[in-house]
Amino acid sequence: MIEIMESGPFNTVQDLGRPGYRDIGVSASGAMDPLAVRIGNILVGNDENAAAIEVQTFPFSLRFERRIAFAVTGADGNSHLDGSELLAWCAYIAEPGQLLELKQPPLLARSYISLGGGLDIPVVMGSRSTSLRGSFGGNAGRPLAKGDRIAVGEDAEMIMLPASGLAVVEPAVALREVFPAAVDGTLPIRALPAGEHDLFAGDGEAFWSQTWRISSRSDRTGYRLSGEPIKPTASIEMRSHGVVPGVIQVPPGGEPIVQMSDANTAGGYPKIAGVIECDLWRLGQARIGARLKFVRSTHAEARSVEQAVAGYVEDVRQTSRLVKRALKAMA
Repeated sequence: MIEIMESGPFNTVQDLGRPGYRDIGVSASGAMDPLAVRIGNILVGNDENAAAIEVQTFPFSLRFERRIAFAVTGADGNSHLDGSELLAWCAYIAEPGQLLELKQPPLLARSYISLGGGLDIPVVMGSRSTSLRGSFGGNAGRPLAKGDRIAVGEDAEMIMLPASGLAVVEPAVALREVFPAAVDGTLPIRALPAGEHDLFAGDGEAFWSQTWRISSRSDRTGYRLSGEPIKPTASIEMRSHGVVPGVIQVPPGGEPIVQMSDANTAGGYPKIAGVIECDLWRLGQARIGARLKFVRSTHAEARSVEQAVAGYVEDVRQTSRLVKRALKAMA
């Protein structure tokens, strides 16, 4: 069991989402940075899809009520256990009564807390993710609040962690050849032209060439981008059609909207592009006000990035398994 000691709005329980229900109007939800959840769960010995805590408003703190393994992944540090600073992307053992605190990270937007055994909450439509718009899943369909007590599953691998913790190289570093760094503070995000791209003519090129800023009207449903408006060459009347995370729509005002984890299941705005799936975690870590630029990608590049990420995850899985096996042999 854990107890939430301090929490801001919109901190929720998330796993990798609930696919398969968009046809009945149910968004997939899930972590904005799914790669962080996968790695955190591997470090503490969980299934990759185990429910974790997504923290996007700080400070946040919780108290452990029993001995448990945990890892903080995602955002760039600033977590403490009983006042001692912790490494990010590292699994530790917490003792009963210890306090885990997460303060505002220096650069990125969201931290994830994975707990050995996973959060033991009801599965709704195949997932433990919170749907804030639907008010179901996660912690009774609402954000976490001070005083909430959440059960944690049994942690079979807790004793197999090194006393100093088990750390991995974060993906931004391990995959730096695959994920280009920000240039002058502008994050490159790869995307593919979408169905109505050609209807934007010259403004279509302006979409790729200009720098966009994530506006304050953004949330888990979608990122609204501020910049020079782009518009199709003629007015378009479209029937609503299915959309998924990563789809970039252009409303009449001309400032694009990138659908995110709580993406609408359908929409009628023209689609100019779609972010490749493996770049969505980087977008999920971008803060309000961050600058980004879309880079035209290809299906071949998207598949290559996907393979590189899969290789990184497998390396983490194998390394974690070998370390724990060695510790078990020495016990």
